[in-house]
Amino acid sequence: MDSRDAPDWKFKERDVLVLRELSRDPQLSSRDLARLLDEKYDIDVSHVTVSESIRGMREEGVFREAIIPNEEYFYFALFEFKFNPEHFEARWRPAMTFIRDSPNTLFYFLSDGEYQWKSVMMFTSRDAQSKWIHEFYKDHGAVVDNLRNSVVTNVLKFRTDPEILASLHNGDEA
Repeated sequence: MDSRDAPDWKFKERDVLVLRELSRDPQLSSRDLARLLDEKYDIDVSHVTVSESIRGMREEGVFREAIIPNEEYFYFALFEFKFNPEHFEARWRPAMTFIRDSPNTLFYFLSDGEYQWKSVMMFTSRDAQSKWIHEFYKDHGAVVDNLRNSVVTNVLKFRTDPEILASLHNGDEA
């Protein structure tokens, strides 16, 4: 499945509850999840069914699994890239690929309004961050009109709250 394709998944209440419990504790086994479904939600299901549901959602792309180290190990930054229209057509793809494929890129996206690419980046030091910017400008400076770099000084929340996942089944706005 292409990561840009929307998953084609019909959520059962059980699926949403499994996702909510996994967002609370990603280390839960399918046996633990089956027990929780029974104890907390009065849903009697086997651990095999839970495991198959998780596997199906994973294969369909309903959720992504990522290893994200504790934020104390890295310096985070928000980069915003504005491009020079004069060189955009010929050079945008190599620049985009460089950002997307960089091991320092945690999250990469386009925003509306003024057309910009943005990325949340992770670095082991401020020096490493400065070197990354230098290399990026050296290789892709002709297409970059401006690179705004905002240092993220305090990461105060770094997780998905299980409550927001409830809207996947019942259509509520979260």
